[in-house]
Amino acid sequence: MQITTRVFGEITIDDEKLIHFPGGIIGFPDLQDFALIHDEEKGTDTIHWLQSIQEPAFAMPVMDPLIVRPDYNPEVDDELLKNIGELVPEELLVMVTVTVPKDLTKMSVNLKGPIVINAAQKLGTQVIVEGDEYPVKFPIYDILNQNKEKAGE
Repeated sequence: MQITTRVFGEITIDDEKLIHFPGGIIGFPDLQDFALIHDEEKGTDTIHWLQSIQEPAFAMPVMDPLIVRPDYNPEVDDELLKNIGELVPEELLVMVTVTVPKDLTKMSVNLKGPIVINAAQKLGTQVIVEGDEYPVKFPIYDILNQNKEKAGE
């Protein structure tokens, strides 16, 4: 399928790459079909995009939370995950949304509202983690820079 996006221009998305969110995502319950896009032109494998199929102007930057918080392991009530099928650990993909303000030093991820994807069944959901252990705005600028430096050594 061809769609014209705000971030990537016109792109082709393979139907097999579509991920259905039965309940939409938080704040956007009507947006239920997405594709996970990797920005190969920018050469980064850290930040990906969750691109809406229904609303091509809507794409959210997302990333693997373990890159910035290696001990990230929120407890999520099984009831919140029941609409994405039976979960097998090897087929589970957890992403967090990235906020990129004009001042890049204030870049953060939302550890409180992870996106959980059942890769085998191409189903996803966004959940809210209970408790205060994981913040909505977890600063990542310094961590990403440290990771870059380590990779360059």
